Amino acid sequence: MNLKNYVGIFVLICLLGACKNENGNSLTTRDYFASQDSGVQSGNAKFIEIESFGKKFKVWTKRFGNNPSIKILLLNGGPGATHEYFECFENFLPQEGIEFIYYDQLGCGNSDNPNDTAYWDLPRFVEEVEQVRVALKLDQSNFYLLGHSWGGILAMQYALKYQQHMKGLVISNMMSSCPDYGKYADNVLAKQFEKPVLDSIRAMEARNDFGNPQYMGLLQPHYYEKHILRLPSASWPEPVQRSFAKMNQSLYVTMQGPSEFGVSGRLTQWDVKAQLPNITIPTLVIGAQNDTMDPEHMKWMSTQVKNGTYLYCPNGSHMAMYDDQQVYFTGLIKFLNASSK
Repeated sequence: MNLKNYVGIFVLICLLGACKNENGNSLTTRDYFASQDSGVQSGNAKFIEIESFGKKFKVWTKRFGNNPSIKILLLNGGPGATHEYFECFENFLPQEGIEFIYYDQLGCGNSDNPNDTAYWDLPRFVEEVEQVRVALKLDQSNFYLLGHSWGGILAMQYALKYQQHMKGLVISNMMSSCPDYGKYADNVLAKQFEKPVLDSIRAMEARNDFGNPQYMGLLQPHYYEKHILRLPSASWPEPVQRSFAKMNQSLYVTMQGPSEFGVSGRLTQWDVKAQLPNITIPTLVIGAQNDTMDPEHMKWMSTQVKNGTYLYCPNGSHMAMYDDQQVYFTGLIKFLNASSK
């Protein structure tokens, strides 16, 4: 056999070869990208019909990859952003054979928007996630929930009610108490502002002058670029800009308040610190040094759940999947592979 034939066989083996995780389990490329749906192929995107408050709506999902033992449903933050800022996952998880599922919550992105603040309700969102899980046929043999920011609140609340259907939980960049989040913003992060800047921000907040362009004009360089994503906002990655540009402001303001600088919406009193020991499934908590959330609180959370692990991103902020990517994804992949045994 000549050299050309050897090269051809090697290339074929690579194309049809296996993605191996840390457990030594293998999944061929063909298996990973195998279709799960019959009929006309649509890039694995599908609308799921849900029912809320007696009305029916459609929410959008899209599966990336196929792994029978690791299927991660991604819960975006905001509230009111879209799945799109998770697109960086495509650079790290497929080569590990890890399946993930994009999902726009009701009112977000490609999903229906009822344009009614009555639907911006945490227990209602929990039941929505459960309907999505059932429709996607996810169960305790494969179902991981990864919630980032507000998605972390939703993931914790879902796990407290439905963890019997889950294999694992990832809480990314979210504390277990909004009152503690507010205190951290006031007692730690606010002190990092220059006094004239903070005084101007507080004065506008006292007047409820949140529509003043100077409000976000001050928060963007002095807070968002230091604690949300540590890059000049003009050069934030395109998926982040695309997702944030589509933010549902009604959903965001109703639940979070007018900005990321603390919380003042319906979530203001949300607190599940005392309930964390009730979460018994493998749980990864991800915190970052420069986050809007207290990394020490998130480290503590990992000790309160029954089977917790903490991942610390020393160079990261709230969007550590972008500004501390190698640490974030190396730790996430390690957790998923270890807990899927």
